[in-house]
Amino acid sequence: MKMTEVCAFDFDGTLTRGDSLLGMMRHRCGLFGMLGVLLLHAPLLVMMKVGLYPNRKVKQKVFRMCFGGMTLAEFDDLCRDYALTHSAMMRADGMRCVDDALQRGSKVVVISASIDNWVRPFFGDRKGVEIVGTKVEVEDGKLTGRFITANCYGKEKVARLLQLYPDRSSYRLVAYGDSRGDRELLAFADEGHYREFGRR
Repeated sequence: MKMTEVCAFDFDGTLTRGDSLLGMMRHRCGLFGMLGVLLLHAPLLVMMKVGLYPNRKVKQKVFRMCFGGMTLAEFDDLCRDYALTHSAMMRADGMRCVDDALQRGSKVVVISASIDNWVRPFFGDRKGVEIVGTKVEVEDGKLTGRFITANCYGKEKVARLLQLYPDRSSYRLVAYGDSRGDRELLAFADEGHYREFGRR
């Protein structure tokens, strides 16, 4: 009996050209608004880069400033519009790899540190793609600016994958990534692809 294949893809930088958080910030706030938010948080961003401040906390502060207070409906509309107007950011070879996996009957999961609300619309016409990302907190129909899950990065990617597919012995894992946030997932896979697509 053929073993089930699970194909796990990182989103930002792997399936996309560029960072979708920055793209969404610009989509929401405009270029100068985005630059203002980044400038305001520059000391924390520098500390994050050298490992002195948690990635999750910086990301949450930036997210809150740009999107906190929006209704969930407004935010989802913004996410769909972003995907519609920025479809060219998706890498053609990456999306072909996703489509090939679906056609083979593999289970496909996109595991991203980005917010799942704006990742999902990029795959709207592809049935069978599971989206796993950082989830936002909503109270009284509005975004608080906080996250209700850990930042889906590093070891968290492996943990979230195992929530979906806990019996690791029952499937073969093929993973695709492009950064240090994907290292644990790539190491966990039977077949890891770093900044490349295709099957060896």
